[in-house]
Amino acid sequence: MALAVVAGCVPMENSKFCRVIGWPAGKTPRAPGGFRVQEFARDLINPRNLMVASNGDVFVAEANSEATGMRKLGADLSGASGAQRLEPSANRITLLRDANGDGNPEVRVTFLANLDQPYGMSIAGNQFLVANTDGIDAYPYKPGDLAPSGPGHRLLELPAGGYNNHWTRNLLVDEAHQKLYVSVGSASNIAEHGMQEEVRRANILEYDLRTQSERVYASGLRNPVGLAWAPGSRRLWTVVNERDGLGDELAPDYLTSLKDGGFYGWPYSYSGNQVDERVSPQDSTLVKKALKPDLALGAHTASLGLTFYRGDRFPSRYRDGAFIGQHGSWNRSELSGYKVMFVPFQDGHPSGPPENFLTGFIPDFNRNEVYGRPVAVAVAWDESLLVADDAGNRIWRICRE
Repeated sequence: MALAVVAGCVPMENSKFCRVIGWPAGKTPRAPGGFRVQEFARDLINPRNLMVASNGDVFVAEANSEATGMRKLGADLSGASGAQRLEPSANRITLLRDANGDGNPEVRVTFLANLDQPYGMSIAGNQFLVANTDGIDAYPYKPGDLAPSGPGHRLLELPAGGYNNHWTRNLLVDEAHQKLYVSVGSASNIAEHGMQEEVRRANILEYDLRTQSERVYASGLRNPVGLAWAPGSRRLWTVVNERDGLGDELAPDYLTSLKDGGFYGWPYSYSGNQVDERVSPQDSTLVKKALKPDLALGAHTASLGLTFYRGDRFPSRYRDGAFIGQHGSWNRSELSGYKVMFVPFQDGHPSGPPENFLTGFIPDFNRNEVYGRPVAVAVAWDESLLVADDAGNRIWRICRE
């Protein structure tokens, strides 16, 4: 079905591009009292995603959008937030090993190279899985390997291309290593080119590793990126980037649990059944069945990273809570995001509002300058928190003092 859109592109007058100035010597982000922030790795090229293996190895997906989506919007990228992405994407996965837990990896090697905008990573049995923007590849692997033990093969083709930075394809395997969950963002802002462009997109796909069958697990998710299992339950959670062009305060990005077969509104509505009047024709049946997300995270924060803290090294209030990396958005008249948020959980559900955890990425709001941009979050084997900073080309480690 083709959709007519009154205003599919983002009004540039509602934009606020940041300028990445890099981290001064000795400067780090700020965490709450009682925590220490240190540099875990530097001189990476757009470290976008993180995965920690069972033996503690940290895998880093280095890739970027090369600003293709921003060019399509006609944006002037000189000195803007997209400027750090103009160099070619590294298209590799780097392995970091900190065997003694001192926060200084003694091993750093290229685990895989010559990929196609890799993002998602997962380990299922004896396979290392990588989600490129156009498909999922599997490589022979066992914990401790510094490189795959043989060539990879394509498991599943995925739709590539699309609006802005919706190139990321995240992966998460279930506990039995039988089902693989794949996030695929939309090819547009609000389906302005018709739903025929959105086949298998704006979804979480479920892929059966035994039968090679695929189905849509959850739909109506404009750009889901972070994926994680909540502690104490078998509920799958995601963070989603909502639509552009509705002004500074709409529509909020969100954290939500996913119901098998659930529909979450895109493109017809947001925040449940709040109709987006720009989309025509509407679908009242789908709007009525649209599920309301569990927790709003603020409009245009570019919430991308998600992990749950299962460790004991942080104070007890952080146990089972969610950490969310907010990359920061350009589609707002004031900077928003550019921090890591914490959401307390109890009995598998949010038990309080989002709160700042890692800040200090914006030295001066008036100058629209940022030191870096946090993206992925992961819990290391020693129960410290790792944060990928893809504009600062670093990984930060947060631990108790």
